[in-house]
Amino acid sequence: MFSPEWWHWIVLGLALTMAEMAIPAFFIVWFGLAAIGVGLLVLAAPSVGLSTQILAWAALSAGLVGLWFRFLKPRTMTAVGTSAATVAGEVGILVADITPDSRGLVRFQKPILGADVWECYCDTAIVAGERVRVLAVEGSYIKVEKAR
Repeated sequence: MFSPEWWHWIVLGLALTMAEMAIPAFFIVWFGLAAIGVGLLVLAAPSVGLSTQILAWAALSAGLVGLWFRFLKPRTMTAVGTSAATVAGEVGILVADITPDSRGLVRFQKPILGADVWECYCDTAIVAGERVRVLAVEGSYIKVEKAR
């Protein structure tokens, strides 16, 4: 029965890690790093069987993906190339009147979180055509104030 050598896992890991450059989802890299980890495990303990190697690869892959989604991903970009910290303070033009009781629409010169028109709300009344500044993104709406 075939039992991969340590370098087989290292080559698989490098191939998967390099595949991340062709498919930029920042997801395949974790499977590649897990394969490199299994390669190092087999290098340190050559008597490890194939089923243990595959189980170790699956466990390391799941662990790394879990760490990515739990701790690392929330600290990076939130959507479509714009981080949450850079959205606050953006200025747009109000295209529909807004009152404290009704929502309006604001248009931005460049897309914010993937859209150039957002439904917005405000604590005061603002007429269409005024410039507004983003205070916060709350779900699918943004909170704005009149720009000074």
